[in-house]
Amino acid sequence: MKQTLSVADTVMSLSHPLNRAWRSVERLFRRPARLQIAALCYRFRNGVLEVLLVSSKSSGRWILPKGWPILHRKAHRTAGIEAFEEAGVVGKVSKKPYARFRSTKGFNHDFRVRTDVLVFLLRAEAQKDDFPEAGQRTALWLPIDEAIGRCSEEGLAAVLRLLKHDMAARQTA
Repeated sequence: MKQTLSVADTVMSLSHPLNRAWRSVERLFRRPARLQIAALCYRFRNGVLEVLLVSSKSSGRWILPKGWPILHRKAHRTAGIEAFEEAGVVGKVSKKPYARFRSTKGFNHDFRVRTDVLVFLLRAEAQKDDFPEAGQRTALWLPIDEAIGRCSEEGLAAVLRLLKHDMAARQTA
């Protein structure tokens, strides 16, 4: 005897697009209030400070690797995970937050949510070719001034200016 699924069973199946969309929205409200964790990846190449920017999946804006907090993970570990998943970057992540800025997270171009982004410094040691979001984003290492110029979000640009100032102060100390 052939088993048939009701419409409700079909919609509730884990693979159905409506169920996947609902789970995304549900996760948004289960996490700490609209907080995202970002990795500000940096390195020195020939004495020049470079930072990593990645393209967002939805709009192509230049952003930091970031994501929602991961349950039972410390925030700095989440930052390291995001850097690897979105750009293949591994390195030493500071345990304390470096900065915080306001941003917006877009869902399907129609729904936008304001977020607080908690930023952790990650001194890059390597960049792998094989990582979870390879082919979905573009990752660029840029001199700090060029990275500041590519930012469309003032909050992110301000964090990059702060990093430039702090690194210059360290080099002269």
